Amino acid sequence: MLGKPDADDLAVAFGRVLRRYRLSAGLSQEKLALEAGLQRNYISLLELGQNQPTITTLFKLSVVLAIEPEQIIQAVRMEAENAPTC
Repeated sequence: MLGKPDADDLAVAFGRVLRRYRLSAGLSQEKLALEAGLQRNYISLLELGQNQPTITTLFKLSVVLAIEPEQIIQAVRMEAENAPTC
């Protein structure tokens, strides 16, 4: 991606990354939500790129996924940079 990704690009990239990490951890949306203290529909909206996480949510998710928040951020940056442009 040339230039800076906009908020929508980042939200979609975050959703893709979250879904990959969740599936890699063998968790359903419901299980991830339960363990992170979040609602299942919120996880769904995050994965669809319709919502963006707060920093608190990012940390909650990283604890359940057993990864550092920085790993998620780095993966989102790479996902957004490599997203196809129309």
